[in-house]
Amino acid sequence: MRFKKSRDEEVELSIAPLIDIVFLLLIFFMVTSHFDVASGIHIQLPKIDQKIFNRQDNKLTLVVDKSGRIYLKGKKLKIKSLQKRLQKAVKERASVSLIIQADKKVMHGRVVQIMDIAKKAGVHSLIIAAQWKAEKVYNF
Repeated sequence: MRFKKSRDEEVELSIAPLIDIVFLLLIFFMVTSHFDVASGIHIQLPKIDQKIFNRQDNKLTLVVDKSGRIYLKGKKLKIKSLQKRLQKAVKERASVSLIIQADKKVMHGRVVQIMDIAKKAGVHSLIIAAQWKAEKVYNF
């Protein structure tokens, strides 16, 4: 008795499911990515190892460049007028969080002076911005 030899089926790699997965990944990354609007002032933030999440809607960003000039909402300010501007922002909103983006070459005393003015103006919380290296964190 002879049996027929079965023909080996050729293996095909269909590219359609692969394309579907690539598009799904693209859509996922587009939806979950966060685009931060830069103020146009070039500063170098200090580096940190861990990322701290603080999600609040009432945030003001204050930038201090390497020569110590202060910018609030992209507009240059003098240190004398900073307290009035912050008090005005506190009156307009219930609670204000101030994000201080200071260049790493700025003198520490300048940043502390700004923090003191912000607290006197009634700012709810202070956030010091730093640059985060994503490759050091392995939490999923």
